[in-house]
Amino acid sequence: MRVEKPARYTGGEYNTPDMDKEHKLSFCLCFADVYEVAMSNLGIAILYDILNKDKDIVCQRCFAPWPDMGELLKEHNIPLMSIEKRKPLKDFDMIGFSLQYEMAYTNMLYMLDLAHIPFRAKDRSDDYPILIAGGPCTANPEPFADFFDIVYIGEGEEVNSKLCKLYLECGKDKRSFLREAAKIDGVYVPLLAETKNGITVTKVKKAVIKDLNKAPYPTKPLIPNLEIVHDRAVLELFRGCYAGCRFCQACFFYRPIRYRDKETLVDYAKKLLHNTGHEEIGLSSLSTGDYEDIYGVIADIKCLADSKNVNLQMPSLRLDSFSAKLMKGARKSSLTFAPEAGTQRLRNVINKNITDEDINKSMEIAFETGYSNIKLYFMLGLPTETDEDILGIAEIANRINEIYYRKRRNRALSINLSTAMFVPKPLTPFQWVEQISIDEMLRKQILLRNELKRIKGVKYNWHTAEVSKLEGVFARGGRELSYVIENAYNNGCRFDGWDEHFNYDLWLKAFESTGLDMESYSRQRDLEERLPWDFIDFGVKKSYLIKEYKKAMQGLTTPSCKNECQMCGVSSLGKCRRHKGEGNA
Repeated sequence: MRVEKPARYTGGEYNTPDMDKEHKLSFCLCFADVYEVAMSNLGIAILYDILNKDKDIVCQRCFAPWPDMGELLKEHNIPLMSIEKRKPLKDFDMIGFSLQYEMAYTNMLYMLDLAHIPFRAKDRSDDYPILIAGGPCTANPEPFADFFDIVYIGEGEEVNSKLCKLYLECGKDKRSFLREAAKIDGVYVPLLAETKNGITVTKVKKAVIKDLNKAPYPTKPLIPNLEIVHDRAVLELFRGCYAGCRFCQACFFYRPIRYRDKETLVDYAKKLLHNTGHEEIGLSSLSTGDYEDIYGVIADIKCLADSKNVNLQMPSLRLDSFSAKLMKGARKSSLTFAPEAGTQRLRNVINKNITDEDINKSMEIAFETGYSNIKLYFMLGLPTETDEDILGIAEIANRINEIYYRKRRNRALSINLSTAMFVPKPLTPFQWVEQISIDEMLRKQILLRNELKRIKGVKYNWHTAEVSKLEGVFARGGRELSYVIENAYNNGCRFDGWDEHFNYDLWLKAFESTGLDMESYSRQRDLEERLPWDFIDFGVKKSYLIKEYKKAMQGLTTPSCKNECQMCGVSSLGKCRRHKGEGNA
């Protein structure tokens, strides 16, 4: 009772698997953020379900304790332990970290520190657990690679199970296990990898689930002890995205595009509604409206949800896939759209294939359907952006206002407009571009804020410029950055994704003490330059990304691959679902 929200640590959630069964291997899934964030992550739920269904494995969880709890653990010299059975992390056979966000890297060290586990793989004897990292940050694992025995790249459903079985076959012999593990698709063993001039050259092929229909899915998930960020049952329709937005890492990281059949989805929905007490069920994918039978899925799941008095929640939608039919039966709270850029010229550069007409039409449909609360997401600092593009964001907000008040409305319109700063990400056509300075980020935010003040009903939120700068550094940096992360943690950095805990001065101190120039990581890269993540085969060819980069600089768009295959190369990893049946990409 001495900490905030003690339910974060109590365990005993409804649907908890048997933690006392006989087993040969103990695994702890870790997430470098608090309970409310971690329990909202679908990847954690999937892996937890898979591992606990294995007769030889017991999988428990551990999330980052809030600073009040962390201080008490240190004060009383209590090692960080699992939620389910209070087992110290250092006593597990394997520990798996899901790294979702660059600013969570210090929290990963925070958890290892509390667990009394040495940070670097080379400093850990065979008495310590095997440390594994996964998640979208593995698009460039180099900044944190030295902390882990294994980094698995891509989708972990099959890789995790293979690693556990191999570990048991090797008799828990760490060296033998790592040598054999490196032969598995998706497995990167940093200590065994060959490097040239400080850059890894040992090839690693991304792990991919070939058939999503056959992939395990948690239909009896844990029910959290307190309200979490996404407090609902979640149904994943498909993986991948047709759009090809040039700034979006997820679009390329999760290719090829694979569907779950409608019958499979309806079956999962029935089980989720039966096994949980959630008041809402949500449809989850990168672009839900692009599912080929989205109307049929919504109709069937809406019918199921109504029978249980459960709301159907729709995620952020593409403006070119929005329709009244799509939103039929959805809860009338707010709608979320992401135009990303304020002018057609800049939307062409980033390949956001939506027009002003799409925006106007979608708003008219939304307002006629009964919505009066709109959330809009844009990016600032995009390649080739001008002040005219920024002012165009305000013009869109003003136009939406005019469309709403064209007819008499009983309620005032509320527009929540948010901007994030553009961060160049690996595995995108913009992985080579320069990231703008913090001063320029602030100037652009102020310019837009002053323009939006003139528009009725608009609330403006923006992402911290300094955080965006650091995201860009760690998104594209090399192994040398592990020393910056370690120094930053030792300086007191943790929970860097939380505004109340972020301290930019401590990060500047960490770079200074390491002798690395932060600004050098924001520079424009040469197209022929060897990048830290080039050793990974993501399926998408580098030549394709270069072609898209050049088209962006010319303001040329590329059609959605839903209608026409763009030959990105991902067919080397498996079949990609296209608009008509299935075909190779």
